[in-house]
Amino acid sequence: MTHYLHTMIRVSDPAATVAFFKLIGIEEVRRFDSEQGRFTLIFLAAPGQEGIAEVELTHNWDPEAYSGGRNFGHLAYRVENIYETCQRLMDAGVVINRPPRDGHMAFVRTPDGISIELLQDGRLEPQEPWASMANTGEW
Repeated sequence: MTHYLHTMIRVSDPAATVAFFKLIGIEEVRRFDSEQGRFTLIFLAAPGQEGIAEVELTHNWDPEAYSGGRNFGHLAYRVENIYETCQRLMDAGVVINRPPRDGHMAFVRTPDGISIELLQDGRLEPQEPWASMANTGEW
């Protein structure tokens, strides 16, 4: 079974964006700062939708101009078995842009180039051929 998790958008002013969403009844539910990655993730949801349907705001600390829709990040889905899902996609000719080497996360693209993040609930033990696969593209 697949579960919708979140949609990610990149933002240049997190406080202004959180305030905007608050005006339409969407609240901040959690926040994560990564010193090493130099970014902040802020998850928002409507009351009662926490963990069900969220918006992930990604703020990259180093200024970057987002053009051509680059501020839209990805859709995320939790899958029952990430290895089986990726194999099914590969068998259908889909390129796995970020293979599930860690047994937890993979990225693919729709035919129109929209990035899709696949997340395993928990982690599966790394297994071949996934564990040794190199990235085949940018997600």
